[in-house]
Amino acid sequence: MACYVQKFGGTSVGNIERIQHVARLISETVSKGHQVVVVLSAMSGETDRLTKMAKDLTPDPHGRELDVLLSSGERVTIALMAMTLQSLGINARSFTGRQVGIVTDGAHTKARVSRVDTERVLAALGEGVVPIVAGFQGINEASDVTTLGRGGSDLTAVVLAAALKADTCFIYTDVDGVYTADPNMVPTARRLEKISYEEMLELASLGAKVLQTRSVELAAKYQVPVEVLSSFQNGPGTRVVKEDADMEQVLVSGVTGDRNQAKVTVVGVPDQPGIAAKIFVAIAEAAINVDMIIQNVSQDSLTDISFTVPRGDLRAAMSLVRELAKEVGARTVEVNEEIAKVSLVGVGMRSHSGVAARMFAALSREGINIMMISTSEIKISCVVEEKYMELAVRSLHQEFGLETAPKTHADAVRNN
Repeated sequence: MACYVQKFGGTSVGNIERIQHVARLISETVSKGHQVVVVLSAMSGETDRLTKMAKDLTPDPHGRELDVLLSSGERVTIALMAMTLQSLGINARSFTGRQVGIVTDGAHTKARVSRVDTERVLAALGEGVVPIVAGFQGINEASDVTTLGRGGSDLTAVVLAAALKADTCFIYTDVDGVYTADPNMVPTARRLEKISYEEMLELASLGAKVLQTRSVELAAKYQVPVEVLSSFQNGPGTRVVKEDADMEQVLVSGVTGDRNQAKVTVVGVPDQPGIAAKIFVAIAEAAINVDMIIQNVSQDSLTDISFTVPRGDLRAAMSLVRELAKEVGARTVEVNEEIAKVSLVGVGMRSHSGVAARMFAALSREGINIMMISTSEIKISCVVEEKYMELAVRSLHQEFGLETAPKTHADAVRNN
């Protein structure tokens, strides 16, 4: 008998008929004698609807109250699912994040999990109960409700799988796995049979919406086997696994495009030790994620510092950076929201050269200007004008032959 965590996203439980369909999928697993813990998101669109209601009342709702509001969406789906399973003769019981002991820090709307008390879930499994757990939520040490950020139900599922030492964490969504690119942008995109934790982490952080970034981090840390599947069609999905020798032979595994970016430039910053630290420490303390950072060569003892942040954090970032600019004596702060980030990801980049050159050449042939560049061992990202993002993704997907079979280093040598 295996122990599985099955997580179903918002589209999978978007209406009563889909809830009934998912209940049958769960029932099939239970009928095979396996222990199952189910994690559910809110119905598709519900979190956005609740967020809009809050912002219709105030442009900057308090994080604590926003978490209380947003956490209600998952409570609806877990109760409905438990009722549906009970009607099928399955002993199921709904649990909120608080009830399953998911304890977080105090960062409202983007809390991080501190610990998990599995006693209640284990007791339910021991009684033959299928726990139906509300994803996306927990409580802090003050017993206030917290939420785990966009895609937080993925994190709930992986956290529980790690704590329970589950055999596999299945993530059911509206796609049948992880693709070489977004099929909506690239119709020839191909489903990957497997992908390394490290590649999946990069893809998630670069805009791929299949898995939440922090869920992949935790899966890698605790070696939780993860498989991404479709809840709407039968068939294999994509396994997220440890890196192996086959993966290293592939130059590029995927291409992503991310519009959720804004560039902030602090112009005329005094070129003195400690200035950059003052700016970025303050941004970090505000829990704002900074991605790319570029500092220009100093002229007349002044320099410009540019960096990117998620658009959702831009308002808070600008409020903070304008004050910091005054404090450090910078000239002004400029913003560009009409940008996007395109990225290549592949563990094969570690041992094979020339990927960056081919990427830049492919973008150049399309007349796409590169504003910023960032690299790691297995990733190359470029900031471009937003209007060129889809063209850039399609061009890079074709350049590296991802629509057919993954291009290896040997292929590249033969073609050159």
